Amino acid sequence: MYAWCVSITSAVTVSEARRELASIIDRVRVEHAPIYLTRRGRRVAAVIDADDLDQILELAEDMADIRAAAAARAEMQATGETPIPWEQVKADLGLT
Repeated sequence: MYAWCVSITSAVTVSEARRELASIIDRVRVEHAPIYLTRRGRRVAAVIDADDLDQILELAEDMADIRAAAAARAEMQATGETPIPWEQVKADLGLT
């Protein structure tokens, strides 16, 4: 499990964040947990470690690819289509 999934998150007001931005950045880098910024008691933004965000974005992209592949398989099953052989794809793209 990723560190950012395990840590407990916290929240600070936007006003606090303005005053304490450097320490908030240091804290998210060390704790690998986002700090939510609140305004009038509602979360409006988050400060997160850049490397953690990169991991999250990569995972989201992987999940989108998995869902697209599942949808394509379901469509093929529903329509009775068969997959195009890899050799034919390469040939069609001029990769052979």
